[in-house]
Amino acid sequence: MAKGKSSEYKKMIDTQYRDLMKHCQVHMEKIEKDLPEPREDFLAVLKERGVSRRDFIKWTSAMTAALMLPPMFRPMVAKAAENFSRLPIIWLHFAECTGCSEAFLRSSYPNVDNILLETISLEYHETLMAASGYQAEQNLEKAVKDFSGKFICVIEGGIPRGLHGKYLTLGPKGKTGIEVAKEVAKKAAAVLCIGTCSSFGGVQAASPNPTDAVSVKKAIGVSTVNIAGCPPNAVNFTGTLLHYLMFGALPALDNLGRPIWAYGKRIHDYCERRPHFDASEFVEEWGDQGALKGWCLYKMGCKGPYTYANCGKVRFNDGISWPIMAGHGCIGCTEADFWDTMAPYEKPLPDKIYGGGEKTVDNIGIALTGVAVAGVAAHAVASGIRHKGE
Repeated sequence: MAKGKSSEYKKMIDTQYRDLMKHCQVHMEKIEKDLPEPREDFLAVLKERGVSRRDFIKWTSAMTAALMLPPMFRPMVAKAAENFSRLPIIWLHFAECTGCSEAFLRSSYPNVDNILLETISLEYHETLMAASGYQAEQNLEKAVKDFSGKFICVIEGGIPRGLHGKYLTLGPKGKTGIEVAKEVAKKAAAVLCIGTCSSFGGVQAASPNPTDAVSVKKAIGVSTVNIAGCPPNAVNFTGTLLHYLMFGALPALDNLGRPIWAYGKRIHDYCERRPHFDASEFVEEWGDQGALKGWCLYKMGCKGPYTYANCGKVRFNDGISWPIMAGHGCIGCTEADFWDTMAPYEKPLPDKIYGGGEKTVDNIGIALTGVAVAGVAAHAVASGIRHKGE
């Protein structure tokens, strides 16, 4: 790029970010006026839990970068974290194992993301609430009414459509999952699907799928943000809500409805075993010398080359490990239909699915990345048109 054009481009980008910062500041002021007061003093909670100011600043820097924002937005990320408990959440459970909620709860190290989840304004959550029966039903109805148009509807679990939805009936009135989801989602500011079950149907939708379980989007026809994974990482959930608090809008999504900032690159791209792949150093069978040396798990069925997620960056178990690091290949749990197309194979995928063979891996990634990039470009154009209209 010529020097003059490069300078013009940089000026244009700087102007766009300054405009975005103004939009963020205006929206954050609106949040503080419109939403309920924080339930807890977030900074005081951090101090009580032993998280220093320096740790919090490091976290805001990391989260700002993860959300694909320049450093100038770090104060806004910190402010959004302080306002996290202002955002009302109604959390619904359908056909699932509650593993996504359990993954968020089972943390021992008090990092910032965990504390955000502890201070979240949960107006309804069947696993955590004490109420049951009619009292629980009344709590749900009251929360929907009190925070209509302001709350985030979080849905965990797929929705069976078989027998007109009667494979899943809930509550004292015997409503189907489809009925409950429609009633709540239509009053929500946004719908977030937590986990692969609500995002894509999950294990309930695996062949032969006798209950006709499907994703929330397919079951009730609403737009959803899919925080995919079995279970997903808490960082991807908190980051998406922080983005909503900062801008009053959800982040750019890929063609499967997943936030680009969290699902924009392949597992293969972040993997610490990637150099072994490039050097054709593969584990040939469990326990061999290659396995002991930490070689690539592709020939043992690792689906990292076909799977989009940030597991290798954010990790699990208090951020210290993830499946490939622990010695087992990725099973593609952030992808649609992974139970049928990826998880069963402890070998490279058959030709009929993705082309198979090591030589095609990067070509597959390039093709899938092209789809994701096209989605980002479309989102950017649409956002520009919308903001210009406003």
